[in-house]
Amino acid sequence: MSDDTMPLECTVNGQSVNLRVLPTARLLDVLRSDLGLTGCKEGCGEGECGACAVLLDGRVVDSCLVLALEAQGGRIVTIEGLADKGLHPIQQAFIEEGAVQCGFCTPGFIMSTYALLQEDPSPTDDEIVRALEGNLCRCTGYLSILRAVRRAARLMEETP
Repeated sequence: MSDDTMPLECTVNGQSVNLRVLPTARLLDVLRSDLGLTGCKEGCGEGECGACAVLLDGRVVDSCLVLALEAQGGRIVTIEGLADKGLHPIQQAFIEEGAVQCGFCTPGFIMSTYALLQEDPSPTDDEIVRALEGNLCRCTGYLSILRAVRRAARLMEETP
């Protein structure tokens, strides 16, 4: 039996990663199975729900649609990589605003919020809605999520 794997070298949550993956391996599967980072979830497997959202080189991507080898040399940030000590202000805001129910979609919403607030620390409601339109929630409704993003923006402005 031959080894059909290929080397993957990238940075995940600030740590250098070197492993071998099948050419057909999805980034989602490598993160969850090979690296044990289970924060991103497979919801639809079609890039429609956002539950698997991570940052790849600063851009939000649905990791179910990205081949792991596309991350070669890249920088990946998952929900696990947001907080150094304790909760990230975005995570805290989602809790405080009750924007978390079952939690399945929450990592994707938080990663999309993080990307938005890195680009625009004071987004309008319309900009928030546009930034989160690739994420679906079946439990909370979207008003608490909108409030959480507004609160997160305020918390991040206050945090040095």
